[in-house]
Amino acid sequence: MPATKIGDKVIRVDAIEKARGEAIYVCDMTLPDMQYAYMVRSTVPRGTIDAIHLPEMPEGYYFISAKDIPAQGKNELWMILKDWRCFAEDYVLYVGETIGLVVGPDRAVLKDLRDQIKIDYTEQTPAVTIDEGISSVGGPMFPEKGSNVMCELFCQKGRPMEEVFAEADEIFEETLTTPYQEHVHLETNSAIADYEDGKFVFYASAQCPFYIRKSIAGLLDIPYDDIIIRQCTTGGAFGGKEHFPDVLCGALLIAENKIRKPIKMVFDREEDTQFSVKRHPSKCIYKTAVKNGEIIGTEGHIYYNCGAYLSSSFVVLQRGVFHANGVYTIPNTYLKGEGIGTNTFPTCAFRGFGAPQTLFCFETHLTHLAHHLGVDPLAFKMRYLAKKGDETTTNGHIIEDVKLPEMIDVITKESDYWNKIKEYKPGCGRGIGVALYNHGGAFTGNGEQAIIKGHARLTKTGDKVEIFVGSTEMGQGFRTTLRKICAATLGISMDNIEYKNPDTSKVVDSGPTAASRSTMVVGRLVERAALEMKERWNEGDFSTEVEYEHPEGYPWDQATFRGDAYLGYGWGAVIVEVEVDKLTNEVKTLGVWSSHEIGKAIDELIVHGQVNGGILQSLGYGSMEKLENKKGYFKQKSMSDYVIPTSMDFPKQFCHIQENPYPWGPYGAKGMGELVFNGASAAYVDAVERALNCKFTSIPIPAEDIEEALKNV
Repeated sequence: MPATKIGDKVIRVDAIEKARGEAIYVCDMTLPDMQYAYMVRSTVPRGTIDAIHLPEMPEGYYFISAKDIPAQGKNELWMILKDWRCFAEDYVLYVGETIGLVVGPDRAVLKDLRDQIKIDYTEQTPAVTIDEGISSVGGPMFPEKGSNVMCELFCQKGRPMEEVFAEADEIFEETLTTPYQEHVHLETNSAIADYEDGKFVFYASAQCPFYIRKSIAGLLDIPYDDIIIRQCTTGGAFGGKEHFPDVLCGALLIAENKIRKPIKMVFDREEDTQFSVKRHPSKCIYKTAVKNGEIIGTEGHIYYNCGAYLSSSFVVLQRGVFHANGVYTIPNTYLKGEGIGTNTFPTCAFRGFGAPQTLFCFETHLTHLAHHLGVDPLAFKMRYLAKKGDETTTNGHIIEDVKLPEMIDVITKESDYWNKIKEYKPGCGRGIGVALYNHGGAFTGNGEQAIIKGHARLTKTGDKVEIFVGSTEMGQGFRTTLRKICAATLGISMDNIEYKNPDTSKVVDSGPTAASRSTMVVGRLVERAALEMKERWNEGDFSTEVEYEHPEGYPWDQATFRGDAYLGYGWGAVIVEVEVDKLTNEVKTLGVWSSHEIGKAIDELIVHGQVNGGILQSLGYGSMEKLENKKGYFKQKSMSDYVIPTSMDFPKQFCHIQENPYPWGPYGAKGMGELVFNGASAAYVDAVERALNCKFTSIPIPAEDIEEALKNV
């Protein structure tokens, strides 16, 4: 078999089994004496639990609650902090909070038992929106703080904003908002708990197996090694299975500890839509100082709705604040972020991890400022493009060549942008919009070297090599990418490389499958391990293992959030052209042109799939994915009322990949899974605004919102 090369076009290793329906998911698995579980959840957004009325439980059926946590354990899940309770007791903080499980062998009986359980509450006034959270409607959720502020940080660069505003000719101020977004992964949340040889074993649809183990061990106060997580074929995640599997597995652990039979829990689609984490809604208030037609400074106050528990919100907020000036170098900036606690389902990771919110808001803010100044938005933005050596919002520096001018040149020519902006007069029904964006690769600041400390191990047996890492395939093509990196480095065929779904008792912890780090960081670890193995190839059967090494000379202060937050960024530019029917307010997208700089594409087919999917998901975020929380309850509950785009809603895309090899990535590769989401929503809104000669400061903009906007034109 010929050696695999990085430039080769290969078939995804999991493509055939998935296309044929042969892949085995959690819902397909059945173990001997299988039991089933359903969650009993809070039906009010805030209040005390006065009583729980249980029906008579038939033999072999159980109600599991906080009372079943042993005395040495604690009712807490360890995510970033330990504030998320496994089971609510005494009080509830949001609709859908887990109060208990019903467990038994027959699912029909379980559903009937669940429906018979009655819970008495004394309801309290909930805070649901960001504004209600800020004003602490119903009283502060955190009495010791006297507020609902869960987390906060700020970044400052240049002169004090008071001085900058004092010398400005004008201050352009806007408030922009972004909504919830549902992940809509093809496979709903699911997990199975079992007990084997004195250890608790979980089969999980999950992104981060080692996260689950760490999160739930404290419930029983047992060592991590007494818990084994076996990641199963995972039908999509987008961040929704980063921390949320902890919630399923934590409750199942308590049930398994009592029952000692395999227990399976699978959400149906409506359950998954109503009772799972979402993207953080945001509110961004920008004030931009202008002098002689030029930006001299920007102040941004950024609020994210965290829901009732912190989950990953502080880290999400950090990335949002660090990306709040987009791809631009503004001489003077002050950016403050606050995570607001509310009585809503906790928000968590979603593709882009906080960056899409601020990138949309600032990109749209600059577009509106350009129109206000009477200049073309793209020409205006190009004055401020970041360059190598420029200071970032965290007082670090851009350490790579920024290829945005070349990328802009490609897509403006392909789309005929400069001619179309002359041809399409404001309000003519046709518009063309543009957005520029970036995404910091890997974990922020000291995350990789101080917190994660990722490892990778390769084992050679004869002429076969197996990869042992905790990183997961969740539809993004990583099993193919990692095998390709390993094979190309060793100079052998991919067919001789094995990379199975991780089992925490067998693989090393390479860190979470998140933060656009898998190829960039874990791929580099595997490349290094393969280089070492190649040198020793003739020694027989052996293993090599490497640990993450952080490049020197790039400081970061975690206490002050100052320094080089990221050692490399992915960069993107996208143009969207639309036609709007002014009678029906329907928008037809005529063209999408994008360029992305991701260092080096390990597999161009996988990259094109990521680009097409990410941009489509972003267009849905900006155009149609309406998810509202009214008084603590999600209004949209199913795929019939939460609308996502399909391939029929948007045209074939033009995709350009700009090479700019990254020195610390495998074969020069950087992360790109999140980058491709970050810009299309702003470009879409820009195009619709030009077509209608109106302005939007929030997304999405379905037909009814367009109709409202036209009333003000």
